[in-house]
Amino acid sequence: MPRSLRRLGFALGIALLSLSGMAVLVGVAAAEAESGAEVLRIGNGPEPETLDPHRGEGVSTANILRDLYEGLTGLAPDGSVIPAAAASWEVSADGLDYTFHLRDRLRWSNGEALTADDFVAGLRRSADPATGSKYAQILSPIDNAAAVSAGHLPSERLGVEALDARTLHIHLQGPTPYFPGLLAHPATFPVYRPGLERYGRDFARPGRLVSNGAYQLHDWVVQSRVSLVRNPYYWDDARTSIGTVIYVPTEDLSSELKRYRAGELDCTYAIPMSQARWVRGLFGAELHLAPYLGAYWYGYNLSRPPFKDSPQLRQALSMAIDRDVIAGKLLQGAALPAYGYVPPGTWNYTPQAPPWAAWPSEWRLAEARRLYAAAGYSAEHPLQLELRYNTQEDHRRIATVIAAMWKQGLGVQTRLVNEEWKVFLQNRRQRIQTQVFRGAWIGDYDDASAFLDILRSTDGKNDEAYASAGYDALLAQAQQQPDAALRRGLLEQAERLMLDDMPVLPIYYYASKHLVKPYVAGWTDNPLDVHYSKDLKVLPH
Repeated sequence: MPRSLRRLGFALGIALLSLSGMAVLVGVAAAEAESGAEVLRIGNGPEPETLDPHRGEGVSTANILRDLYEGLTGLAPDGSVIPAAAASWEVSADGLDYTFHLRDRLRWSNGEALTADDFVAGLRRSADPATGSKYAQILSPIDNAAAVSAGHLPSERLGVEALDARTLHIHLQGPTPYFPGLLAHPATFPVYRPGLERYGRDFARPGRLVSNGAYQLHDWVVQSRVSLVRNPYYWDDARTSIGTVIYVPTEDLSSELKRYRAGELDCTYAIPMSQARWVRGLFGAELHLAPYLGAYWYGYNLSRPPFKDSPQLRQALSMAIDRDVIAGKLLQGAALPAYGYVPPGTWNYTPQAPPWAAWPSEWRLAEARRLYAAAGYSAEHPLQLELRYNTQEDHRRIATVIAAMWKQGLGVQTRLVNEEWKVFLQNRRQRIQTQVFRGAWIGDYDDASAFLDILRSTDGKNDEAYASAGYDALLAQAQQQPDAALRRGLLEQAERLMLDDMPVLPIYYYASKHLVKPYVAGWTDNPLDVHYSKDLKVLPH
C-alpha cells in the first residue's frame, strides 16, 4: 500500500476512534440521566499520568485524585481549610506537634475500615524515594522528611505515628503555619495497604483502586474519559448529589470549547486565551475569570551549556520579551504580566520583581543587547536554541511570539519543539535534550513556600537544576522561623536572590478560566481553583 494511503487510513482510524469515544461518553451520560442520577462532565486538560495519589503530578491528575481520595483536611468552596477525614486537631504551643482525630466509622470504598495507620502508610510512602514521588518535598516540614526523601533514613523514621486507630500524631521540625492546608494535597492521602501489597505500583487501575473519597473509580479509557461513581461508604455520602463524574481529557482547548458549545461538557478545563474576548461576549456569566495562585514561566536548563554558568545570557533573554504584549494582547487580558515568581495575592507575602521591571521597554532591550554581547553572542555568532513546550494551542502561540521577540531584539535563532505531556515531562526531568522549556506552577497551598520550595536544589520538581547555597539557606531559615513577619522577609529575600540568578524567565500570572453551565450549582471561584465534585449539583435542565 502506498505510504500516503497508509497515512490516510491511520488518520481516519484516529478520527473514528475519537468519534466512538465521544459516542460512548454521550451514551453513558444519557443512560445516567434516564435513571435520574446527576451526571457531571468535566473537561480536564492533559491525560492523567497516573491515579496514584503519591505519584501524580499535573493539575488534571490532582482534580481527579481529590474526588477519589480525601486527606486529613480539605478545602471549602472558598478555598479555606476545613476538617475532612479528620474531624478535629490540636496544635502544641510551640507549633511542632499536631494531633488529628479521625471521624467515626471512616471506610474505604470497598467497605473496609480506614484507620490512622493508613494515613501513616500514605505519608511514609510519599516520602520514600522508592516511590518516586515528585511531591516528596511537600512533606519537608515533617520531622526527618528531608532525610527520608534523600534515602538517608528509612521511611519508618518519618515524624508520623498512629496513637490508636483514630488518632494520628505528626511532629514537625519547625513551626509551619500553612501545615493544615498542606494536608489537603494528594501527596498526603492515605493508601489502601492490601491493594498496594497485592498489585504494587499497578494498584491504581480500574478494578483495583480502593479509595476513601466521595467517589470511586468506575473506568478509565485513555484519551477518552475517566469515569467516577459515588462511593456509598464515604462518611458524608448523604450530602453528595452528583452520582457520576466524567473527566474528559482535552489538550486542544478549541476542541474543548466546541464540546462545551455542543452541550457535551458541563465545565471546561480552561478556554483558548486567544478567544477570551469573544468567549466573554458570547457566554457572559458562564465564564468564570478569577485570581489564581499560578505562575507561567520558561525554565533554563542550568546543567549544561548554553545556560550553565551564564547568568548574563539568561537575563538578556528575560529582558528582551515584552510581557505587556503577551498578557494584554496575545492573551487578551486573561493574565497578568509577571516579572517575579510568587503570584500576587499569596498570603502574607509581597510580590517581588527585579529593578528593571519598572524601566521603559527600550531601556530593557538596550540592556538585554549589552548582556547578550557580554555572553559572547552577536549577529555574526547568534545564539541557537530549542524552546520546548507541551502540545497545546496557547503554549504554541506564546512560544511563537517570544521566539519572534528574541529574533527581532537580539538575533536569537529559536527552534520550537512541541511534545505530548508525558514525553515533555520526561525530557524535562532527564535534562539531556532541554535548553529552554515551558514551566508553570499552581500553588498547592496558600503560601509563598509552595512556589519557592520547588527551586530548592534538592527538590524533585527542580527541572532547571538550580542550585544556590544562599537560596537553600534562606528557605531553611524561613522554615524554622516562628515569627510570621520575619519569615516573610526571609522568603522575599530568597525570591530576590533567585531573580538575580534568573534560573527561570517569568512570563505571566494565571487567572483561572472556566466555562460552567448555568445548571451547575455550587461552583465558587477561589485562589487555588479547587472544586470538589461532591460540593456541586447538576440542576434539572
